[in-house]
Amino acid sequence: MGQPFVIQLENRPGELAHVTRALAMRGVNIQTIAGSGAGSKMCAMLTTDDDVMTREVLHGMGIPFVEGDALHVEVPDEPGGIAELTEKLSTAGVNITGVLVIGRRATSIQMALTVDDEARAREVLGLPPVHALASVR
Repeated sequence: MGQPFVIQLENRPGELAHVTRALAMRGVNIQTIAGSGAGSKMCAMLTTDDDVMTREVLHGMGIPFVEGDALHVEVPDEPGGIAELTEKLSTAGVNITGVLVIGRRATSIQMALTVDDEARAREVLGLPPVHALASVR
């Protein structure tokens, strides 16, 4: 899965269609997408098969976005499971910029998160630091 991009669009007919068509015309395949709108704005979180071209298309269209490596976390599939995760990050001052459910198991949910402070989020959630992951790959 590619790197998550969280894009901000006007919440009106055709906005998401313009972005998805522009990506398709450049040969970019969307792998995952989730979105929501409220009021005049909508946000979508997407991953594609070509991060470089996705970035180029979004810049070329003047679409505001944030990007970053996703943290992959697993939370209990029960009331309060996601609340506990998000409260830990909030208490540590970490802002979640994107969230996407990427899988389910019998008793848990797998999620991909983008955040404004990945190192702090990894520390708070007990995930290995980024440099530790580089040596494993």
